[in-house]
Amino acid sequence: MEETAARRAAEALLIEHKNGVRFETLHPRYGLASIPDAYDVQDRYVELLRADHGEPIGYKVGLTSPAMQTFCGIDHPIAGVVLRRRLLMSPAIVRRDGHARLGLEFEIAVRIGSDVPATARTAATIEPCIDGVCAAIELVDDRGADYGGLDVCSLVADNSWNGGIVVSNFATTWPALESVLGRATQDGSPLGEGFGRDILGHPFNSVAWLNAHLASRGGRLSKGQIVMTGSVMKTVFPTAAANYRFDLSGLGSVEVRIT
Repeated sequence: MEETAARRAAEALLIEHKNGVRFETLHPRYGLASIPDAYDVQDRYVELLRADHGEPIGYKVGLTSPAMQTFCGIDHPIAGVVLRRRLLMSPAIVRRDGHARLGLEFEIAVRIGSDVPATARTAATIEPCIDGVCAAIELVDDRGADYGGLDVCSLVADNSWNGGIVVSNFATTWPALESVLGRATQDGSPLGEGFGRDILGHPFNSVAWLNAHLASRGGRLSKGQIVMTGSVMKTVFPTAAANYRFDLSGLGSVEVRIT
């Protein structure tokens, strides 16, 4: 995408977030016509966010489960960038009024233990580069989007809606992740559940997809980065103060208090 147009779209996104403007497509206003265009805008938007939220420390991968793809009406994964001051440790406290519309997604996160070769495109080639796995919750802000006709390019440009992440302690050994069951609760009551295999068949497939995506844009995953691999169930949108917990069998749990 032409540099000036991408920068103008990114500046518009920053203003919309600050003013709490409802999410809407960027295409008619900025000619956002393709996924590569969308990532061009995302790159510039993330540059603007760094002033308030710090440098990139990892990535989120979204739309990796059938439940989320059906929910959003989009049949392929997307990526976004996680910034340092948006990284929270469990148990965390998050204010709803800090977001236009806060959503919670219940995930498996991984920590990259060594630089990943750009050619690593499978779970088997990714696994040796991972040194930690944990339960995590992504904070998303969809700004009240209409899911009936969601524009994937505008979603990607808007940093794939990442508003932060909450992670637990990383385990350095883990069970067979495709069989791991994750259960989410609100104030102790069941919300939903899903297995590691719901994330593109295996969470490391999500990381492999991300590395291939980054390689297509001249990058790769690096040591120390955190990757949110995608939600095992549909997004939950808190409407009042509550405690949320996500338990991963054999891996631990993550908690966030919404106020």
